[in-house]
Amino acid sequence: MKVRFISLASGSSGNCYYLGTETYGILIDAGIGIRTIKKLLRDINVGMDSIRAVFVTHDHADHIKAVGHLGEKLNIPVYTTSRVHAGINRSYCMTEKLHHSVRYLEKEEPMDLEDFHIESFEVPHDGTDNVGYCIEIAGKVFSFLTDLGEITPTAGKYIRKANYLILEANYDEEMLKMGSYPKYLKERISSNTGHMSNTATAEYLADNFTDHLHYIWLCHLSKDNNHPELAFKTVEWKLKNKGIIVGKDVQLVALKRSTPSDLYEFE
Repeated sequence: MKVRFISLASGSSGNCYYLGTETYGILIDAGIGIRTIKKLLRDINVGMDSIRAVFVTHDHADHIKAVGHLGEKLNIPVYTTSRVHAGINRSYCMTEKLHHSVRYLEKEEPMDLEDFHIESFEVPHDGTDNVGYCIEIAGKVFSFLTDLGEITPTAGKYIRKANYLILEANYDEEMLKMGSYPKYLKERISSNTGHMSNTATAEYLADNFTDHLHYIWLCHLSKDNNHPELAFKTVEWKLKNKGIIVGKDVQLVALKRSTPSDLYEFE
């Protein structure tokens, strides 16, 4: 079975990922416009009728913008925890509230959706509730951790399971420190319920690298406090210091903020 992955957008302005087979798939978050989602999926020959579900990580606007349309207009089930669902329907950006499309998940209780084996898990962030997803399909394990302030033992467990890892590298510490954000916002971002810096992500990956990890996609890069090249180089350098060579031992990609990544296909 061929497994296909693409990031439609990954940044502080909007996040949405597609994971699928040659015939159907799922979305992880839907924080960009519905017309953009439809167009970008159409560009890779994916019809909306082949989307089996949306899995939401948390209730911040950059992860849920199109969820109402997907759930209520297109009748696509929306899965997340009961607290995230409550937060979604309270959100200012939800003109279309979720009703019949609501599906509940419990953290660390696995579920199956056709060929997908899916497990949600706690991550530390300042949404109403927050999860990452560990998704196995055709013997390949994808772990999605898009927003988290630190890597807890629980988050680390699911990172170490991954063959394909989507992990936040939100900000460069010096850019955040010297930037124009107010003090309270800088403190929120750098807190253990905020976001991961390039350096923190790089050090964790270097110290906890596994031989079965094939791809790392750095996600949710800040518009104002990061650059893709900087995130890439920070992680590449930390890995190299531990004898792990990017391009040989693992593939590394810093995802684009507002444009799609390449389409990745794995046999």
